[in-house]
Amino acid sequence: MNIPQLRFPEFKDKWNEEKMGEIYSFKITNSFSRDNLNYEEGTVKNIHYGDIHTKFQTLFDITKETVPFINSDISIDRISEDNYCKEGDLILADASEDLNDVGKSIEIFNLNNEKLLAGLHTILARPNLEKFDVGFGGYLFKSNKVRTKIQKEAQGSKVLSISATRLTNISLDFPSKDEQKKIVECFSVIDEKIQALKKKHNLLEQYKKGVMQKLFSQKLRFNDENGNEFPEWEERKFGDTLEIIIDNRGKTPPVEKKGIPLLEVNSIGSKEVNYNAVSKFVNQDTFDNWFRKYLKSGDVLFSTVGNTALCSYYDGKNKAVIAQNIVGFRFTNELGLFMYYLLTEENNYNKMKAIEMGAVQPSIKVSQLTELFFKIPTETEQIKISEFLSSLDKKIEVIKDEIDKVEIWKKGLLQKMFC
Repeated sequence: MNIPQLRFPEFKDKWNEEKMGEIYSFKITNSFSRDNLNYEEGTVKNIHYGDIHTKFQTLFDITKETVPFINSDISIDRISEDNYCKEGDLILADASEDLNDVGKSIEIFNLNNEKLLAGLHTILARPNLEKFDVGFGGYLFKSNKVRTKIQKEAQGSKVLSISATRLTNISLDFPSKDEQKKIVECFSVIDEKIQALKKKHNLLEQYKKGVMQKLFSQKLRFNDENGNEFPEWEERKFGDTLEIIIDNRGKTPPVEKKGIPLLEVNSIGSKEVNYNAVSKFVNQDTFDNWFRKYLKSGDVLFSTVGNTALCSYYDGKNKAVIAQNIVGFRFTNELGLFMYYLLTEENNYNKMKAIEMGAVQPSIKVSQLTELFFKIPTETEQIKISEFLSSLDKKIEVIKDEIDKVEIWKKGLLQKMFC
């Protein structure tokens, strides 16, 4: 009946349906690469398709986004005024290796009287503002129905692309402009909430990073229970802190579609192992017979090949084994959790990356890593540091959970509030 599942109660009429080509006209974009852009100076800014994929908000406000300038030595004299972006314009990324991202879009919401062009691998679509209110198209093109239509029109195998010609035939459902305004207001409030939470999350992450640098350089110290200073940290060779090193014989074991998780590089890199990223598993027989040593709570996982020097703390709650590009470190007297924080502190991370070898497939030899020296405090101070940083991690995780919940809620609304 062309009526959305969820809508504001004052609106009862059916939504209209027209082809995109009847609502939008397509303008000419440029093909300037990143080499033709800079973030320091210029008179005209430029939207690069990569930024649509990775960082720009649905409703693009130029005062809130970091946008590169076109280099001053690049001639833009031939670009007509009509091809400069206007508020209400939709900019789509016309290429992606991922089906979920092909045709991803933003809508120009606030230009602040600045000059802006749509650049490489983008499509610039200008709406008939008698039919579409500014902001509505931005959210409409995020809805499941429109995204699915765009994906069906995409062409290619390794790299998917969408053209203006194929977009013109996509049908769009839309209500009166009064209802459009209400929808834009609703989602704008949700987006503001998400951005506020992300800002809070980022600030806490930056605070944690700064505190870790001070703690591990001993510029910031804890006192013991009597208020006295702890002993000076002892410089120790990393290999001398280890009880054992866990690996899996350097070969990939036979894998299954379910069973015991086989942890690869994509599943580590944060404090907790990301089991949602696991795609390979081993059965119980392989687990019992293939691996020489098994993980236990307190071990630190470390990536040695590819994206090297990533770490996670293994808490032992889930049985797991590691792939050949990961090793596990078990420590003699040091707390595994403290050593996880030590290895992820920026200066120590850079020290490990400095021994990385190879270009196409970077790697870190464990034999070289064990020869590095790190300053390590007493076990009591290790506990203090670990507890403090863990409390920060819990706060960061709470905010991350809030962001996820709001984004899931928004996704549900996008599905229900558009035909």
